[in-house]
Amino acid sequence: MIPESPPPLPRRPLWLAAPLTAFALVALTVGLLARERLDPNKGYFQLFFSDTLHLKAWFASAAVLLAVTQLFTAAWIFRKLPWPRPTWIPALHRWTGRLAFACTLPVAYHCVFKLGFQHPTTRVLAHSLFGCAVYGAFAAKVLIVRLHRFPVWVLPTAGGLLFSALVAVWYTSAVWLFGLVGIGV
Repeated sequence: MIPESPPPLPRRPLWLAAPLTAFALVALTVGLLARERLDPNKGYFQLFFSDTLHLKAWFASAAVLLAVTQLFTAAWIFRKLPWPRPTWIPALHRWTGRLAFACTLPVAYHCVFKLGFQHPTTRVLAHSLFGCAVYGAFAAKVLIVRLHRFPVWVLPTAGGLLFSALVAVWYTSAVWLFGLVGIGV
């Protein structure tokens, strides 16, 4: 009989520099790309929405709804909910994360490449900063998931920061727009 090997040790705290660096580099890159706008008069699309702003608001709202599902399924995966975890919950968690990320892409295209990083008001500056943070937090979280063996608090913290940044960018854009002009499609 082969003896079981001991579980791998958690990564040393110095390894936290890797996801923190990924966060900073990706967020900074998005911010710098947004400063160098492409032709802001061309390349907008609106699909079946009345305008580009509503497209962005609804895609961002879908991303937040999927992120809430992510939060719920993560709590289930880590056994923070009182019900037994079905075997399909981890797959649902992964796919809602992928869909949430995909929903952010048309929004980011318009925000980063068409509108650019702006700061005429505090709300718009906060929106621009949170938008950069979303992609930095996403890169950090994916790196943490792929590298494994971080202390148990690292992954939920990264997921919570990503969720918070996404909700903040949604609140400073979609919620503001819906409050200003309505939810028109």
